[in-house]
Amino acid sequence: MTGRLAGKVAVVTGAGSGIGRAAATLFAREGAAVAVVDLVAQAADDTVKKIAGEGGRALAFAADISDPEQVAAAFSQIATELGRLDVLYNNAGVNSGGSVLDATDDDWDRSFAVNAKGTFLCSRVAARSMAEAGSGSIINQGSVAALVGVANFASYCAAKGAVVALTRSMSVDLGPRGIRVNVICPGTVYTPLMEPMLRARGNGDMAAGLALTVAKYPIGRLGTPAEIAQVALFLASDDSSFLTGSVITADGGMTSQ
Repeated sequence: MTGRLAGKVAVVTGAGSGIGRAAATLFAREGAAVAVVDLVAQAADDTVKKIAGEGGRALAFAADISDPEQVAAAFSQIATELGRLDVLYNNAGVNSGGSVLDATDDDWDRSFAVNAKGTFLCSRVAARSMAEAGSGSIINQGSVAALVGVANFASYCAAKGAVVALTRSMSVDLGPRGIRVNVICPGTVYTPLMEPMLRARGNGDMAAGLALTVAKYPIGRLGTPAEIAQVALFLASDDSSFLTGSVITADGGMTSQ
């Protein structure tokens, strides 16, 4: 590793599994002290143990990012334990199925509460701290679903579209304060979060759903958490110092068709 985040403090939400765990682990390998935030306390603890086993420094924090009070409490504790905040990766998210014909109010509300409002709440707290320091990098998790239509994903597409729009607005507001804000729009990445979607796409057959999904990708496969984590590392580091307001598609060519 090259120490690209040496001396920095990074917060990764949804870091108990999948892309979040891969990013938290990679950030720690690159020298950051990492605040591992997840809804499930045990999952956050497991990520911290993995990082500690590799000689890195990390602390676990359990919080529902859609709850303003829990977000405020978590970030207050993070500030107490780790000090300044240099990087925020708003990775936490939920899937939500259904078209506009059959999606429920709960589908819509939960998708926006976590994917959009959660990104806003964590960014607001982090940006205030970063503004005082005059520097920082915020990375939001979008999706190809924010850029193209995806069947039976109305609430999710809308919420992730909101994240892309929020990112652009934040970059304009926060750029003069030394804070960069970018959004990653991954294609389908094989994580536990995606398994219900793949199974539904295959009418209950996971293998069939996977085959139908892979067929949409010119690269011939789905992405991996480690690949998206590498994009996040680039945006977190000074290597991307002139990037803000950017929408980075890491999608195996899916949106190029």
